[in-house]
Amino acid sequence: MYKFSRSVMNGFFHLLGGGLRASNKTRLPKHHNGYVVVCTHRTWIDVVALGIAMKPTPIYYMAKKELFQTKFTNWLLSSLHAFPVDRENPGPSTLKIPQRLLKSGKVVGIFPSGTRASENTGLKRGAYVIAKRAGVPIVPAVYRGPTSFKELLKRDKIKVNFGDPIDLSDYDAKEDVEVVLQRIQAAFSDLEKEMELSQN
Repeated sequence: MYKFSRSVMNGFFHLLGGGLRASNKTRLPKHHNGYVVVCTHRTWIDVVALGIAMKPTPIYYMAKKELFQTKFTNWLLSSLHAFPVDRENPGPSTLKIPQRLLKSGKVVGIFPSGTRASENTGLKRGAYVIAKRAGVPIVPAVYRGPTSFKELLKRDKIKVNFGDPIDLSDYDAKEDVEVVLQRIQAAFSDLEKEMELSQN
């Protein structure tokens, strides 16, 4: 279901004319011990775009639990590699699923919304805690492109730019949280600038 849906959406993007461009995939970790991808988030399109950009590597998405309330949506989202988390009341159980995935060599995607450093720091902090406990790096990624179906129809180009992995081995799990959050935000800014320069 995941690979089929990814192929369909990739074809859909190309059919609209813009297509999808993934930049700097060589920066992605070469080994298969799992890692966390933290991607900017403004629309459902960036979630789909990241999955296509990561091809052939599958990605497992963290999604709010409210989306899993019906049998159909639970089946659909689960088949698309999404798993539920309680964003309002995160607890130890929130870490179990992503840590299990990471330790089995999978890639976990987390999407903090907002473009400023002060926005959605909770999910960025969660990404750090999850990656640190699993002993894996964080890979920053930035999406640029349409944010609505209407903009998709305008054939706007879709781009995903990957940054260098952030190695967490030298950071303390509690004391260095803010330092890592600043590194993630700085990486987002640098990746945005790279995309701007590539357009000039």
